[in-house]
Amino acid sequence: MTESAGNGRDAEAVSRFVESFAAHLVEAGMPRMPARVFAALLSSDEGSMTSAELGDQLRISPAAVSGAVRYLAQTHMVSREREPGSRRERYRVHGEQWYEALTNREAVLKRWESALRDGVSSLGADTPAGRRMAETLAFFEFLDGEVAALMARWREHRKKTFGTD
Repeated sequence: MTESAGNGRDAEAVSRFVESFAAHLVEAGMPRMPARVFAALLSSDEGSMTSAELGDQLRISPAAVSGAVRYLAQTHMVSREREPGSRRERYRVHGEQWYEALTNREAVLKRWESALRDGVSSLGADTPAGRRMAETLAFFEFLDGEVAALMARWREHRKKTFGTD
């Protein structure tokens, strides 16, 4: 007999999905534990879980949950919420988590652009290293403009597809 994961779902199938999706996130560069916690939150019907719930589902320690949530909160992929009348926190993933994570990268891109401008200036624009640095800078400037346009198109597509802003 297969154990239910709530709402009639197969707990084993949910676990396989969580581990599989987390593995894809790890391949893309996300640390393993935050990837597992994110996948678990994403696959929960409520989109939120407590530390204890995450620990039970993933069979990890409270410290592992805490570290993973810290990383995910810093990257704007989850938020922390207090349960009303309780000291417990719930960790929530929102529909806009990808948008938030990507637009948060915009600030990182701006810092990289500034550092690369300094690099071009320091190395000299006419040197091989300076030209390579200038091309890298041009790529990030291009990417910065494309991300803004892409997010505008996404908001329109999301509204048409899901009826939400």
